[in-house]
Amino acid sequence: MGEKNNMKIQEILKELNILETSLGGDDLVLAKVSRNDLAVVATKLVEKYKLPLSLLFGTDDRKDLAESEADHRAGKNSFGVHVIFSLDKENKWLKLSAEIPADDAQYPALTETIMASHWYERYLQDMFGIIPVGHPDLRRLVHHENIPENTHPLLKDFIWNTKLPKDNVPYPMNHVAGEGVFEIPVGPIHAGIIEPGHFRFNVAGERILTLEGKLFFTHKGVEKLMEGKTVSKALPFIERLSGDASASHALAYSEAVEKISSCKVSKRAQIIRMIITECERITMHVHDLANIGGMGTGYSFIAANGFRIKERMMRLSQEICGNRFWRGMIIPGGLSRDLSKEELDKILKISTEVWKEIDKIVAIALDSEGFLDRLQYTGELPKEAALAFGAVGLPARASMINRDVRRDHPYAAYGEFPICVITKKSQDVFARYRMRIKEIEQSIILLDTLVKNIKAGDVFKEVEIKDGFALGAVESWRGEILTALQIKDGVIERCFPRDPSFCNWALFGIMGPGNIVPDFPLINKSLNLSYSGNDM
Repeated sequence: MGEKNNMKIQEILKELNILETSLGGDDLVLAKVSRNDLAVVATKLVEKYKLPLSLLFGTDDRKDLAESEADHRAGKNSFGVHVIFSLDKENKWLKLSAEIPADDAQYPALTETIMASHWYERYLQDMFGIIPVGHPDLRRLVHHENIPENTHPLLKDFIWNTKLPKDNVPYPMNHVAGEGVFEIPVGPIHAGIIEPGHFRFNVAGERILTLEGKLFFTHKGVEKLMEGKTVSKALPFIERLSGDASASHALAYSEAVEKISSCKVSKRAQIIRMIITECERITMHVHDLANIGGMGTGYSFIAANGFRIKERMMRLSQEICGNRFWRGMIIPGGLSRDLSKEELDKILKISTEVWKEIDKIVAIALDSEGFLDRLQYTGELPKEAALAFGAVGLPARASMINRDVRRDHPYAAYGEFPICVITKKSQDVFARYRMRIKEIEQSIILLDTLVKNIKAGDVFKEVEIKDGFALGAVESWRGEILTALQIKDGVIERCFPRDPSFCNWALFGIMGPGNIVPDFPLINKSLNLSYSGNDM
């Protein structure tokens, strides 16, 4: 991501004088620092050593909830703040942790120097009551005005079905004063069938001055609901975080479970997992080509044909998986069932036909001057801003950030079947449109290789559930999914499945200003972020 660093992770930690380290598996290095050093060390890792901040999450490690007094005396009374950094060239992750005393739950904010942590730290404050001191914007993130103060649902002593009284806590939105400046509120209820989210524009005429989003209208409490669940009972929650990325979320979760349990999945299962998630990628990229090119610009011919073509992939999913969302196939230990040669051949045949069809439709769109005028120079995301905000996935690659988990942290069998990572220079809606075209083509090439090289074998291995922590990482069609999983006493102690949308929603504050209001739907569709996946 951006400038690369050539030092190995242990050399970096030694240079930073971090001696309390251990291994959390083949791909995870664990390190501890004091809460006062957390921001300082994290800033050096990002700025000096060029390690991108990929995840930040909290844990409730208080032992004062222990049943016996002896357990309480033996334990610590603290929370944990954990920051995940990516070291792509080593295929490793660094988990940097700090204990936060429960009776003084605060620490120096990372956001003052690392903008990518800004939503994570607001999330910490809402869900755990941990205060990032010095954070430039400590407004609520998850909680809306009706949630009472001092409500922190991810504390262990907060009961999941607690009935909360109604409150009215002010939530000030950004405001621009001046003659001829107006505010335009949009949502949370929108025309059509999209999920709820509120957007506030400050405009001068049609020109956008500022754009701010307010989300979490679809917050479901998934993290809380998974606490204490077995690995198998938590899987349906994972698959329904964001329906259009069901397979990718299931794979990230399954990878984490398998790492903790030292379960080696068969090669055949790994390849079929790749086939399923690449089909998911093709399905949704075709959808976006139709949605951006048709619904975003009013070019209804593109929309009608694009959605017709997408329907072929959804019917293929229904035939293969028993549903239209590539769901139910990927489970910890491998697959819920094998695929026959006829099914694999059909996947390749239909996917290839879909690619040829959508390529013809897109060619018609790209031949239209009016179409190009709407997409080019609209919703630009400068590389520097994308890096600072921790953008992931296709929007990042369309802004010249050369990163893809399939290559940088290969999972399944991607290490044996490498992909070509595509980037674009123009950083606008047009770049993101063209990226999808090229990524579909790359997925078709990969599917052809996989189907022609897959060997016979088992597709499931029983998982012996063990205690521990692991990180599952998958490059979904939308971007990098990271699932942090802690298992204790055979059940889930903590699971934080971070959808790529959580990283990318804040980008609208950069991409919106300078454009006109009618271009906002086009910019929005060019990212196609998940409300549900973000809100959890």
